[in-house]
Amino acid sequence: MRRFSRLGEHGLLWVGIALVGAAVVPARRSEFLRAGAVVGVAFAANQAVKLAVRRPRPDLPGLPPLVHTLSNRSYPSAHATTSAAGARVLSELLPSAAGPLCAIACAMALTRPYLGVHYPSDSVAGAALGTAVAELAA
Repeated sequence: MRRFSRLGEHGLLWVGIALVGAAVVPARRSEFLRAGAVVGVAFAANQAVKLAVRRPRPDLPGLPPLVHTLSNRSYPSAHATTSAAGARVLSELLPSAAGPLCAIACAMALTRPYLGVHYPSDSVAGAALGTAVAELAA
């Protein structure tokens, strides 16, 4: 779970898929690069909300988080934000992979509460934010 969750740091997994798509499908390079940029914009929007809200991460006595985080800000989950945005924009470019992309995005969002670094509402809000960014970019 920890290793899988690390793939979501700063949208790395989704930007990586976009870059591979840009390299493998030259005719759609600009579309794949745009998809990667949308993930970057979603991450930036997430960070802006985190700075404004400043919700602390869960602190449960006797249940320390299972991973280290760079900040103490919880709301919204950046993993959920970038995953929702990435799955949304990449599903348009890879329609046959839409189901697996959405499943990966959901799994990524669920890792964060499981690992003890987000409340479930952080992941829900992150997914909503990422979806909104992707829809606005569409």
